[in-house]
Amino acid sequence: MRHKIITSKLNRSSAHRRALCRNLVTDLLRHGAIRTTEAKAKVVRGLAERMITLGKAGDLSARRQALAYIFDDDVAHKVFTELAPRYAARPGGYTRITKVGPRRGDGAEVVQLELVK
Repeated sequence: MRHKIITSKLNRSSAHRRALCRNLVTDLLRHGAIRTTEAKAKVVRGLAERMITLGKAGDLSARRQALAYIFDDDVAHKVFTELAPRYAARPGGYTRITKVGPRRGDGAEVVQLELVK
């Protein structure tokens, strides 16, 4: 039974899954949008929104938590200086998932995960 199990395993080990999510969150925050499969986007969406919420907190503890998760220091700085003021009045829902279509090689559903303007 899978009661109260929220995280999808994505057919990866825990270390591989953590590295994948950290990479996707870092790229999403750096570029503003990424294209990936629907399953990966649903996992990454919550993590990216958590990083933006940390940026809105803005204190030293939040900054250290974000730096521990985001790979690039410049991207972490961008979260606190650019993204947090942009979403200051917004109570959540900083990302949007838009379906693109099936991937050509294996037919997996590809989506675009982007930050809301």
